[in-house]
Parts: sequence; structure tokens; C-alpha cells
Amino acid sequence: MNTTVLLVDDDAPVREALGQTLELAGLSPILAGSYIEAKDHISPVFQGVVVSDIRMPGKDGFALLEFVHQIDADLPVILLTGEGDVPTAVRGISAGAFDFLEKPCSPGDFLAIVEKALRTRALVLENRHLKHQLENGDAAARLLFGQSKLAEDLRARVRAVARASAEVLITGEPGTGTSKVAEVIHMLSGAAQHPFQKLSAATATPDMLNACFERAEGGSLFLDEIARLPAPGQFTLLDLLDRNAAPRVLAGTYADLSAEVEAGRFNPDLYYKLDVMRVRIPALRERTEDIPVLFRHYVAIACEQAALPMPEITPDVIARLMAQDWPGNARSLMNAAMRFAMGLSELDEARSLGLAEQMAQVERSLLIDALKRAQGRATEAAQALKLPRKTFYDKLAKHGLRPEDFRARD
Repeated sequence: MNTTVLLVDDDAPVREALGQTLELAGLSPILAGSYIEAKDHISPVFQGVVVSDIRMPGKDGFALLEFVHQIDADLPVILLTGEGDVPTAVRGISAGAFDFLEKPCSPGDFLAIVEKALRTRALVLENRHLKHQLENGDAAARLLFGQSKLAEDLRARVRAVARASAEVLITGEPGTGTSKVAEVIHMLSGAAQHPFQKLSAATATPDMLNACFERAEGGSLFLDEIARLPAPGQFTLLDLLDRNAAPRVLAGTYADLSAEVEAGRFNPDLYYKLDVMRVRIPALRERTEDIPVLFRHYVAIACEQAALPMPEITPDVIARLMAQDWPGNARSLMNAAMRFAMGLSELDEARSLGLAEQMAQVERSLLIDALKRAQGRATEAAQALKLPRKTFYDKLAKHGLRPEDFRARD
């Protein structure tokens, strides 16, 4: 979240006092004494918010509010009014002000409204970025969300694989989106104008495989849960691949296919035919920094589908989201977002958490992030957090975390 606050007030002592309040709270004030001084800071990409006194010489706070909304109608403007001047404040809200405060106001009330406005601004800019991706990006940018390095690496890998014509093995835990990745590979490939067929390997018969190969001619065939393909289907698929059949085969698996081969449950020749190129989808717990943006995206979709207003997603809710392991990955997060949008979510309880519980959730999230960045190397993670080794391990035990769960896997 950006911390910039454009503070506009012609009263220098008031301006300086409010600026100091913002600085002490870790925010970044830009101080201006008039409409003229303030207007040059406003642009459609201004990431902060505006706090302005209403009564100023020359052009007043209402003029600044109008100017701001001509530049960006979604940029929050908080108006400051004189004591007892409520009708003026009501006029400001009617004109589109985010909120108003009576002077003098308590630092707590002032900061609460400013921080709420900053969260609102951050969400607006985030949604604009996602919309830009949806409208202007390729299929990988539009459909494979995330701002983490792992998400960027996944999109790059998918784009590279899409340019080839060989078979692809897509690996990932349940709920990570093997089917979506397969579809993106098809959309980015030279076969995008041809059919994309999906078939659950667990229920596939030889006849179904033959029929799907015919329907997907020139395009792509995605076989979900390939490890569960029955033996007759394995022989049929191997035969079809040996004949250089028309569609490109994309196979998804949650299981370790090499282990299935060793156990005698999967045909080794078929395994080597399918494992030409590989895409591994990271689990959600490996890219926790993507959780807030994904959750907001899923909540927005659920609200749009149900014609519901977008609920406020507070820092407490985000803290609770970040503290979870999400064994069901994106699918579980999507379900949680739907419940939240409907007002049926256990995440609402986060609003009643005490400080100790909130701090514990934040601490756990920081530990997970450090372990992830260090790829499970405990000493490196402890050093990054500037914690003694014993203290670090005590905290891991407290939160039920194990370094080995975060080590890189092939």
C-alpha cells in the first residue's frame, strides 16, 4: 500500500501538526498551502490520497475536489471542516468527497480515515492493473494471476512451452489450476485456431481417447489426472502417440509419475512420451504474496455474478488469509472469496481478533515468507529475519512450520 498523503491547508501550524501526525504513523505527507500548490501533484497515476481544508483563500477545498475528480474520479479526497460546519461537510460528501473531519480532530480519527482511504486507493489501482492485463495482455497475463516472482516465472515458462509443438506434462497440487495452464498453452500456441479438448483420464476408455483425438485434430488434447488413466487407455494413448496423431497432448498430474512407473502402475514408455516438456505450477503457500490480489479478484468476480456490493477487505482479513496454508490452493481461496462476498465467511471473525492473535498471524506469515525465499534453508531464513537460531526454531515450533516443507523440489 502506498503511503503518500497530499495535505492541503492554508493554516501553517495546522498543516505542520497534521503532517507530523502522518509522519509518526509511517506515512509520507506532501504539504501544500493552497489549491495552486496542490494541483501540480495530481495525476491519474497518483498513488496516494488527498486531505484538504475546505475554507482557503482563492480556490477552496471544493474547487480542489472538483479538479481532482476531473483528473481521476476514483482518487479519494478527505475534506477538513471547521467545528460545527456540518452542512458544508454534507455538501462535500454529496460532491463526491471520500469523507470529512471536523477540526480539531483526534490523531486516531484522522489516521483511521486516511488509512482507509489509502486502502481504497490501493484497491482501485490494483483493479485497474488487472483490468489492463485482461484487456491488453496475452492469455498468460489475463488468466494466470499473480505478482510474485514464481507467478512471473510460471507465465514465462508457459509462453516458452507454448511455442513448441511437443507433448507437455503439467504438474501441480490439487487446486493449482492444471486445466487452466493447459488452456493457456493452447491459446498461446500456433494451434489456437483449432479445437481444445479436455478429458478426465480417470474415466477414459480406448474409444473415448480415439474419439477425442479425432475431435482435437490440429489442436490440443488435455488429459487431466493422467496418472489415473487405466491400463487399456495407457496402451491406446501410447499407440496414438506413436502414430504421430494430430493433436498435441497436454497431460496434467497431481501424482509423481516417475513413482507411479516404479510402482508398476504407469507405462514407462508412455511416461517418457509425455514428459518431453514440463510445467510445474507452484502451490499457493509458496507464493503467499499473491494471496491478497487473487482473493480480491475472486471476491470481485463473486460480487459481480451475484450483483452484490464489494465488501471491504480489511488488513485483519488479509492477515488471516496470509496465515493459512491453503492445501486446496487457488480453488480453496476461490471458495473462501465466494463465502466472503456472500457475508458467510469465517474470515469475518478476523475483525474481532485481539492484538495478540493478529500479531501471531503476521509473525507466521513472515516466517513462511522467509522460509520460502530461503528455499527451506533455516540458517539463511533466520539471518534474514535477524533472529538467533534458537529463537527462530522456537517460533517455527510455535506455528507448526518445518523448513523441509519449503525446500526446492524437482
